[in-house]
Amino acid sequence: MSEEKGWEATVRKSQAATKRRSNYIFGTTMSAAVAHADDDDPSCNESVYHAERVFPCGDFYTGQWHEGLPHGHGKYLWIDGCMYVGEWYKGKTMGKGKFSWPCGATYEGDFKGGYMDGKGTYTGSSGATYRGSWVMNLRQGHGTKCYYTGDCYEGDWRRGVQDGHGRYQWRNGNHYIGQWKNGVMNGNGTMIWRNGNRYDGFWEDGLPKGNGTFRWSDGSFYVGVWSKDPKDQNGTYYPSGSKSGNLDWDPQEVFLKDLSDCQICACEKVSIFPSQKTLNFPGTELGYVKPIKGNVEDGKLRRMSVDGRLSNYSLASMESNDTSVGGGDGEWRDGDEGFCHFDDLDSRMHRLNLRPVKRQGETISKGHKNYELMLNLQLGIRHSVGRPAPAISLDLKASCFDPKEKVWTKFPPEGSKYTPPHQSSDFKWKDYCPVVFRTLRKLFNVDAADYMLSICGNDALRELSSPGKSGSFFYLTNDDRYMIKTMKKAEVKVLLRMLPAYYTHVRSFEHTLVTKFYGLHCVKLAGPNQKKVRFVIMGNLFCSEYTIHRRFDLKGSSHGRTTAKPESEIDPTTTLKDLDLNYIFRLHKVWFQEFCRLSSIKLGIGMPARAEKTTRKSNCEVGLMGEAAGNLYEIILFFGIIDILQDYDISKKLEHAYKSMHYDPTSISAVDPKQYSKRFRDFILRVFVEDT
Repeated sequence: MSEEKGWEATVRKSQAATKRRSNYIFGTTMSAAVAHADDDDPSCNESVYHAERVFPCGDFYTGQWHEGLPHGHGKYLWIDGCMYVGEWYKGKTMGKGKFSWPCGATYEGDFKGGYMDGKGTYTGSSGATYRGSWVMNLRQGHGTKCYYTGDCYEGDWRRGVQDGHGRYQWRNGNHYIGQWKNGVMNGNGTMIWRNGNRYDGFWEDGLPKGNGTFRWSDGSFYVGVWSKDPKDQNGTYYPSGSKSGNLDWDPQEVFLKDLSDCQICACEKVSIFPSQKTLNFPGTELGYVKPIKGNVEDGKLRRMSVDGRLSNYSLASMESNDTSVGGGDGEWRDGDEGFCHFDDLDSRMHRLNLRPVKRQGETISKGHKNYELMLNLQLGIRHSVGRPAPAISLDLKASCFDPKEKVWTKFPPEGSKYTPPHQSSDFKWKDYCPVVFRTLRKLFNVDAADYMLSICGNDALRELSSPGKSGSFFYLTNDDRYMIKTMKKAEVKVLLRMLPAYYTHVRSFEHTLVTKFYGLHCVKLAGPNQKKVRFVIMGNLFCSEYTIHRRFDLKGSSHGRTTAKPESEIDPTTTLKDLDLNYIFRLHKVWFQEFCRLSSIKLGIGMPARAEKTTRKSNCEVGLMGEAAGNLYEIILFFGIIDILQDYDISKKLEHAYKSMHYDPTSISAVDPKQYSKRFRDFILRVFVEDT
């Protein structure tokens, strides 16, 4: 310990001196600073050797060094006080190590690719500890958390919170054993109080909900249906053999009194993860990722950024067919000084990186043919979302889903009792199943004020340049959070028909990959033609702080599944298709298992993964990914399931019959839903595989 403290003191002095020098160095010439951090060493071309490096920013490294990078065992001290001591592999923390924060918090255990990953122990500045499994900086698997309050939890974790089966012991002696979801008691479980009383039954959001039994230590018990709302609570009391009992007991005491001292402690938040710390030795500037194999040219490594994206089930493609349910969106962004291109995409990606990525769509300003329609839409949304409504219950009545459940509102230019004056033409506004969509927005944690600001704020919408094959037009909000799609009457009917099942699904799987629908509306224009424009508001899958450079719309079919653009015209907004895809995407083992189930784990949004280049033998091979080339790249994925409103109606059946006479029936998009589902799933599980 004394040796380590002495080492730190020496480094601190070096850092202070370096910081003073660097103020001057950076003020004059950058090359001087680089030379200071990367002095040539005669042994650099040899095997692993010991080295010490003081960097211009004040960071310090001492330990084993190989080919210009930490490799072996070493210590890295950041000028802000963070420190890592442990094993390195080609410039990344890999293996056993210890990371400490200036606040006194520490993590000791396994690292992988810069992440806390494997078995490890985190000790917070407050003294709270977690000992167990980690996956990419998150508690995942089995683990034990001891809180600063004296409480303790042992059990399953997912994505950083209690999820699965576990036991929570309070300092006062109370304890719960049972199922958890998203950090709260949820499912079947037992609460035992220190006085001997206990509740056995179902829980929802941390409270008894549904069938359950409350038992007293004297043997008496109460059986019934539990709810925090007294109106929904009912049951029967059974006294023990003794004459004394609890006849005057109110079940609501469990909610109001017994559970008041059974609060779940929150986990201490980590200020910054080890993987987020910048390493300042040469070749690790932002945007650099070293290929795991290959991609060496003239003895120099190329560069590639860490933000690449893909879409799994469907991507927000504007050129997709009606039943497009697969998609990938890959983004590979250049660094400050170079770019690691994907083999045959070298020249194309180089061109992309020489100019800024343009925003999709044309701004709908005054004079645009759809300017008045945009004003109508914004007025209608502001009215629908802003009008007073009763408190929302997640348990909706069947009548709320009735297709006839719709509300018409007139919007005369001069205004009315319920609507403001406006500069657009006279129109009528229709809300379909307003209670259902208001509840869906609550389920999706959409704030009403933010929702209105995105769609109805001062910034205009953007119209995408061309409609999809269905003839629908797409509009994006200025902040890219929401997408608005015009719909045919038949599509509206499909959505209304599936709405009860859709609501049940998203309530059961809050992190579903299926498109999120926020509202279904219609504008009926005044005038002789009485034109109706129906549209749905959806979440934009690719709303992100990253810039997306590669998008794929994947269906699992091959006929016509290639982009019609020449290579010179492909840009980041181009939607590529199945036969354009020549990569396999490797997901972390835990995430891949959840991906196969579409489970409660949040997937598809900013997921780190690895892409492996493949070579397709011929364009006629359906769903075959070709042979892996062995080159792996670190990327970020975005994926989801979209365009689910196409019915397999008579027109699709005729399309299938006609095309089957000219092409392989298994290669066309329009096929029986069961066949489509199986073909798509088989194809997706070739594209997305477990990273071994």
